[in-house]
Amino acid sequence: MRVNIKPLSVNEAWKGRRFKTDKYKRYQRDVMLMLRPLQIPPYPIKLAISITVGYSNAHADVDNVAKPFIDILQKKYGFNDSRIYMLTLVKEVVKKGKEFIEFDISESE
Repeated sequence: MRVNIKPLSVNEAWKGRRFKTDKYKRYQRDVMLMLRPLQIPPYPIKLAISITVGYSNAHADVDNVAKPFIDILQKKYGFNDSRIYMLTLVKEVVKKGKEFIEFDISESE
């Protein structure tokens, strides 16, 4: 199904400035430390990102993780997220304490 309307960006959806919470700042620091070195295809190659999220809450929205995590990836690996042309999100339900985020960055077709 196609809806012929200009997409609304996250920036257009909120009034005023948004500030990172202390929890997000800690999360960003922790994730950045856990990420291993990775070679990103050079510009101007279009990127595809696949993210699998292991949530312990089956009611968690699969897309809630996307923007903050992608922002961390682009900061760590030095690419602009405007290069992402394909994004795949998968949710898995796991036991509490077994939560995870798994990702792959590759060249988009």
